[in-house]
This record gives sequence, structure tokens and C-alpha cells, in this order.
Amino acid sequence: MRTPSPLVYLVDDDPSVLRAVKRLLTAGGFDTKAYSDPALFLAEHNPATPGCILLDMALPGLSGIDVQSKLAATAHRQPVIFMSGANNVPATITALKSGAMDFLLKPFDETVLLAAVRAAIARDAVSREEEAEVSDIAARLAGLTPRERAVFARVIAGRLNKQIAADLQIVEKTVKVHRARVMKKMGARSLAELVRLAYKYGLADDEPSPEA
Repeated sequence: MRTPSPLVYLVDDDPSVLRAVKRLLTAGGFDTKAYSDPALFLAEHNPATPGCILLDMALPGLSGIDVQSKLAATAHRQPVIFMSGANNVPATITALKSGAMDFLLKPFDETVLLAAVRAAIARDAVSREEEAEVSDIAARLAGLTPRERAVFARVIAGRLNKQIAADLQIVEKTVKVHRARVMKKMGARSLAELVRLAYKYGLADDEPSPEA
């Protein structure tokens, strides 16, 4: 399946700003969807679409912070870049503490705007890649039998085959068979790789060093 192109959601109630920023983004090579109504944006926003959100702080009806809060309650993960015509320090702090990636003060330089958008889209891409990897690991784990899962848990904890055999009250030869099946199903070529998969999924406390 082809990954959709990144989309920049642009939300600002000032028509002149909306037109100017959209023109800059389009010239910079970005696909953009502009909204003057924050409620309409929330209704049409698709969290599955890669990209970022350029959000004005002072919006009618719903403030930028309100919109950010509503986004946080959904499956939203696109980075948010706030825009404001006023240097409101408390609002900036609130926005950043709530997860905003950046805060641009109007009027902003074209270079600064485009750089911020590129950085946000890059962060979103990394986030989605990591999420896809975790989903893949979850699918592999789901393919393990209960016994294989028990062996897996002990292998990543550093238990030796004979210790695992004693834990599960089975013979060591059976542990080796289960261990081999775990490695195959998890797609791991080494113990270090198996532990890295477990670490990424939150099942191991420490990630092995690159040399392991």
C-alpha cells in the first residue's frame, strides 16, 4: 500500500494569513489543507494522514489550546506548530507543555516557517515508523504459543536453558526446541536482536549495546 504524501493542516481565522501561508507552503512543495473554522478542521481532520498542523493561537469559538486539547483526546499524533500575533509567554508555555513542537510569532520569516514544517513532518515520519515497528512486533508476539511466550520471557531476562527448563519443569532439549521456534517467529537472528525487539515493545528494561 502506497503511503500518502504528508499534508500540512493550516488553521487560522485571518483570511489574509491563510492565503499567504498557504501560498508559501505550496511554493515550498507542501500539500496543504486550509481552514478558517477550527470546528470544521476538527470534524475533517484525519489523524492517520502523515504531516503536521499549523495552528493559530487566537481562534474564534475554540482557542488554539482548546483545539490542541481536543486533538490530544483522539488518535492524533501529527506535530503541532502554533502561530501567534502576540508574544504571549504563558500561552506559549502551556502549548509547549501540552506537546506542541514549535511556536512561531507572526509575522514570521518564510525560511523559518518552511524549516519548522520540514522538521515537524520529519518527526511525524519517524514516529509513524516506530509505531509501525511496534505493531509488527506485537503481531509476531501474538504468533507465539503460551509455552513459547514463557520461554521468550525467560530468554530475554537472561535465563540459561537449564534454568528455564527448571522454571517450566521441562527437559532442556524441549527448551531448545521452543527457543528456536521463538527466534524464528520473532525474526531474530541473535539473542541481542531478540532483546532489542523486546525492548522496543517495552518487555525488556535495557537495550543491548550495538556491539552485543
